[in-house]
Amino acid sequence: MKKFAVVFLIAAAFAGGYVYARWFGKAAVAGTPARKILYWVDPMHPQYKSDKPGIAPDCGMKLEPVYADTVPVAASTALPPGAVQITPEKQQLIGVASATAEYETVTDTIHAAARVTLDETHISKVQSRLEGWIDRVFADFIGRQVHKGDPLLTIYSPEALATQQEYLLAVRAQRTMSGNPLHEMMESTDNLAAAARKRLELFDISGPQIDQILRTAQPIENLTLEAPFSGFVMERNAYPKQHVTPETVLYTVADLSTVWVVADVYEYEAANVHLNQPATLTLSYAPGRTFRGRVSNILPQVDPATRTLKVRLAFENPGFALKPDMYGEVQFQTGGARRLVVPQSAVLNSGDRQVVFLDRGNGTFEPRNVKTGVQSGDRIEILSGLQPGERIVTSGNFLIDSESQLKAAMK
Repeated sequence: MKKFAVVFLIAAAFAGGYVYARWFGKAAVAGTPARKILYWVDPMHPQYKSDKPGIAPDCGMKLEPVYADTVPVAASTALPPGAVQITPEKQQLIGVASATAEYETVTDTIHAAARVTLDETHISKVQSRLEGWIDRVFADFIGRQVHKGDPLLTIYSPEALATQQEYLLAVRAQRTMSGNPLHEMMESTDNLAAAARKRLELFDISGPQIDQILRTAQPIENLTLEAPFSGFVMERNAYPKQHVTPETVLYTVADLSTVWVVADVYEYEAANVHLNQPATLTLSYAPGRTFRGRVSNILPQVDPATRTLKVRLAFENPGFALKPDMYGEVQFQTGGARRLVVPQSAVLNSGDRQVVFLDRGNGTFEPRNVKTGVQSGDRIEILSGLQPGERIVTSGNFLIDSESQLKAAMK
């Protein structure tokens, strides 16, 4: 009997719960307000809106409803010009990321491709002041190293030979008239000898050669042309039996103890390079070796094809390790100034203006015109338009900008 009573009570409880859920549950559901649909959109192109359900005309997909409780509260208020609102789902889809504008001590290294060239202040064109014929050539190949005073070639010049004979005659007359009581005649022979010697000097006949002429009392038939200074023969135009004139360039001699290095610096980095700034040069053929030099000149024109500025540096060249036309990389160390910076990807540059998008929260993004300064690596300076601490979009801003422009065009 007791067992029957327990079973009866369980059955009654189950029946009562079912009746409660049946009637009162329906009442509770019936009392819940339905979600309000604002409009329908194309899931592939959310900018398309419709006031009724249906099929998207462009892609044929079913329109999806947009409920009032999914639209940010800020949508009910007026947005700034160009601002757009994007749902969290769409932000995730287009990969929106943000960062904060903040002050940083910007120190960076500018890397620039460079080429070794001759130091133009240490180049000499070797010419003779005589007209004649080359007899012997001593500097007989390009690349030969010569030192100041080394013989380069010998030249036979009838004009120089006649001048030497005039000098010897004037010296003999000077010696003959030595002690003559007629001082005017002695002074005249002295002047003739001095004038003849001066002509020899003007022919670039060296002092030792003139002394040899005077000592031997014989003219030198083939005069020696000497190197004006030490260096390497870079160009040669001197061959035996060749006729030469004072206009003939016989050699180009370059001193390679110092060289120039021309670096191509991008124009957006050029503001960080200045005269006398130290720099280092590395070469692929000499790994681990570093050469140190300084900026000697900044050329005044940007290359229109590469948008780079030519920066010239001077380097000491011990052992002549740096050879003309070698390629390398120059590194400039920039200073450590504090600047308001943002990631370079945050700035959209249309040519006539630079724009960033502020992240206002609640899915609202507002365009802001800014003025940019120097770029250092992946950071760019903001001169005006932003304040420290403001959040800006660093990824997905191209799509946000497209939606902002589309919204402005539809108004």
